[in-house]
Amino acid sequence: MIKKNEYININESSRVPKYKQVMDSIIRAINEEKLLMGDKILSINAVSEMCNLSRDTVEKAYSLLRAQNIIVSVKGKGFYVTKTDMSIKLNILFLINKLSSYKMRIYNAFVETLGTHASVDLDIYHCEPDVFIKILNKKKKDYSYYVIMPHFRNEKFQHVVCSKKILEAIQELPEKKLIILDREVKSLSNSFIKVYQDFTNDIFTALDSGMEQIKKYKKVILVYPSKAIYPYPQEIVNGFRKFCLKNELEYEVLDEIYDSMELQIKDLYIIIQEQDLVSLVKQARDRHFKLGEDIGIISYNDTPLKELLGITVISTDFKKMGSTAAKMILNKQPHTEKNDFNFINRYSA
Repeated sequence: MIKKNEYININESSRVPKYKQVMDSIIRAINEEKLLMGDKILSINAVSEMCNLSRDTVEKAYSLLRAQNIIVSVKGKGFYVTKTDMSIKLNILFLINKLSSYKMRIYNAFVETLGTHASVDLDIYHCEPDVFIKILNKKKKDYSYYVIMPHFRNEKFQHVVCSKKILEAIQELPEKKLIILDREVKSLSNSFIKVYQDFTNDIFTALDSGMEQIKKYKKVILVYPSKAIYPYPQEIVNGFRKFCLKNELEYEVLDEIYDSMELQIKDLYIIIQEQDLVSLVKQARDRHFKLGEDIGIISYNDTPLKELLGITVISTDFKKMGSTAAKMILNKQPHTEKNDFNFINRYSA
């Protein structure tokens, strides 16, 4: 350990708060490589005595350094340097319900937009409320921001909104550190960053904009898994029914694409899960049905592969969702914004 006068410098005549001078001294020592990764630094009591500072002042400095993951406290041993790249200003926890291509497109856009301004850790709670709460309780003091995608399931494997326990866990975070993505939580205030989908109105509006393609079909079938490990919001079904009733369309809701489906000419399928999309396309090809003429397919959520295969989609703009949230952080302009959702016609419908 190097001596305190080699890296702790307190200017009594400065108007900079003493806790900030302690922080700046330690960060400067790291930048100048006087302190290296894993080095033990002076204890709170030692800095307090040597620099004639109150213990509370030094404790505040160390607490803020810990929040930025610059130092870590090891029980019974002391404080150690854990980060030497001071170009990273923010530490962000990105907490998602599942590891999917859609979620990763949001995450990648978020990280790319932030660039070198932040370090982003990814964690997954698999739609499990208890796992989500455990992660938040364990890490609620460790990050500058917490990005949360609030999608949960109940014991029947159905999609549910935030329970009282989940809301209480989220509300323990300071609002200025909170970012809600993908799903609106109306019971939370609008004083922080929110970029969300409106699942009911999004599917209704997107399908309405594609009515020219849809109206040539006799029946519209939504394939929505009512029970799943990673369930989808029930609002999707609500918006679909609203659209069909408004346009007086015959419709049906199925749990999945079954083997040997009773495929009928002029049926239009709206597919949520990709395994159902694969099964339906295969069965249509086996029967020599032409997509966009004999039967129609619209897939929910776009991917590069669907674009390549010419599959018509209804989808939010995942990349925009991630980059919008990141820009709000960088510009320090938190607000609520509904993300774009569109009908993209590729002639499979």
